[in-house]
Amino acid sequence: MFATYRPILSLLRGTAFLLAASGLHGLLLPLRGQVEGFSTASLGLMGTAWAGGFVTGCFFAPRLVRRAGHVRAFGAFAASGAIIALLTGLIIDQYFWILLRAFTGFTMAGAFMVIESWLNEKATNENRGTVFGLYMMVTYASIMGGQMIVAGGDVRSASLFMITGILFCLSLIPTAVSTQSSPKPLQDVKLDVKGLYVNSPVSAVACVLIGIANGAWGTLGAVYGARIGISTAEIALMMSLVVVAGAAMQLPAGRLSDTTDRRFVLAGAAFGAALFAVLIFLFAPHSGVFVIVLTAAYGAFAYTLYSIAVAHANDHARAEDFVKVSGGLLLLYGFGTMIGPLLAAALMGWMRPEGLFLATAFAHLSLAGYTLVRIQARAPVPIESREAFKTQPADRAVTPEALRLDPRRKVETDS
Repeated sequence: MFATYRPILSLLRGTAFLLAASGLHGLLLPLRGQVEGFSTASLGLMGTAWAGGFVTGCFFAPRLVRRAGHVRAFGAFAASGAIIALLTGLIIDQYFWILLRAFTGFTMAGAFMVIESWLNEKATNENRGTVFGLYMMVTYASIMGGQMIVAGGDVRSASLFMITGILFCLSLIPTAVSTQSSPKPLQDVKLDVKGLYVNSPVSAVACVLIGIANGAWGTLGAVYGARIGISTAEIALMMSLVVVAGAAMQLPAGRLSDTTDRRFVLAGAAFGAALFAVLIFLFAPHSGVFVIVLTAAYGAFAYTLYSIAVAHANDHARAEDFVKVSGGLLLLYGFGTMIGPLLAAALMGWMRPEGLFLATAFAHLSLAGYTLVRIQARAPVPIESREAFKTQPADRAVTPEALRLDPRRKVETDS
């Protein structure tokens, strides 16, 4: 049995280093930028640039991989990540960082697509669920591990940038020494916005709004923590627990959505996220423990929304369209993450650090309201006709290629 998973475990080791590097770099930059006095608008633009580069990479990276091959392309992407990480530590300039973040997003999309297609090639219909689960576990653990490295270092020094570069380089080794054959060429990513909306208006709109909220938090959550005065270790723990709490809540929320109209669960979770966001804005806590508890509660609701929205869309889609629909929703989510940091940065600059949560509350309340309106316009899918809820990998660390790993793809290959 171990021999069956040995090639997959080798790839997952490379994935772990890559995600740890991405998590570390993504948290380090806003913290260092805050220390250097970068404007809130510039810090927000870094998030927008990363998201823009990532979405662009999803469209264009497959062409580069087909031209150079998986191993050489992945080597180029990972090496580029290391170079960019070292350059951000060498040249401390907010405008230069914005440009580099766009390139980082592009290279991360390419690297993730290579690894995800490789894992998919090694997975079979018998072990696809196990491979998908292992990939999700590595995703969450590695991002959290990378973020927690910040807690043990000094954001004012160059050492954390060097560690980021080392992690990127380490991600090269498992694929570089692998004797496994390269997978099939990557397929081009396509986006049919009209088709996604016709299939499920709630899911299409929801993914954009969820992207706005999660993009705002993912980019500026660390800046919020620094400006209210909590420690670097507390900021790292806060950022990690928000995602972990959301991951932990996906299963109970999903199971609830299996037994009722998913849109009620979607609207309820959106209201829950908005409630905790408003509480943080109104009470403006400065105690590290209190902030961590409130933001974790916020994350438990906010980071369940995407999976429920995708599940609702797949209830209306044909089985053979699973990858197309889920991949399209992921790209809509990516477009939302471009908008969120700009909106949150404007509110934080105009008001106070807690303005970040006004931006997320706006997105979540809009989602809840639109969902309730659509409930009146369209009957729910009968429970017996639905696919069972499946959790989704962490955002900012998955491309449409990863969706081919999902166990539900067995329907496509068997039909």
